[in-house]
Amino acid sequence: MRRNGKRSMDRPMPNFGFEMMAAMFKVRDWLRPRSEILAEVKIQPGDQVLDYGCGPGGYVAATAELVGEAGVVYALDVHPLAIRKVQDIARKHQLTNVKTIQSDCKTGLPDDSLDVVLLYDVLGSLDDPHAVLAELHRVLKPDGIMSLNEPHMGEEAILATVANSHLFRLGKRGERAYSFLSKS
Repeated sequence: MRRNGKRSMDRPMPNFGFEMMAAMFKVRDWLRPRSEILAEVKIQPGDQVLDYGCGPGGYVAATAELVGEAGVVYALDVHPLAIRKVQDIARKHQLTNVKTIQSDCKTGLPDDSLDVVLLYDVLGSLDDPHAVLAELHRVLKPDGIMSLNEPHMGEEAILATVANSHLFRLGKRGERAYSFLSKS
């Protein structure tokens, strides 16, 4: 579904479109491993991490390795195929620290429960970015980090969207991602 020329994130795209996107992401991930972006986030063993809009799970295995057995990676997506692909990755790599959530916004996670949220290639596609940012703020610990990479938006638009939420402040501009800190 498209609204205002953008794909709506509150409904899954057609399965064929998702499969095409997943194939393109495999090529992207081979050319530029996702670990390069994750290195900027400084994820620690034992961290609780949410990959919001996880898609076909390009970040899941690398993130699960970083958090180790004491941590958890929650992979959330609106598309049922995304959830299945992440579950397949977890099975294939024997990742017992990966949990999936199928949802269009609400995480179902407790307040102040996450150390890091990965919001990669999602913000520009959201119908209501402020509702999503409010949910992410709710589940992040007070010192939590929202790592944001949005290749389809310019820096000005990214910073304005996040600033307009009044929930996060810019912590750092990395080479590949922004780190936003949760405001109290």
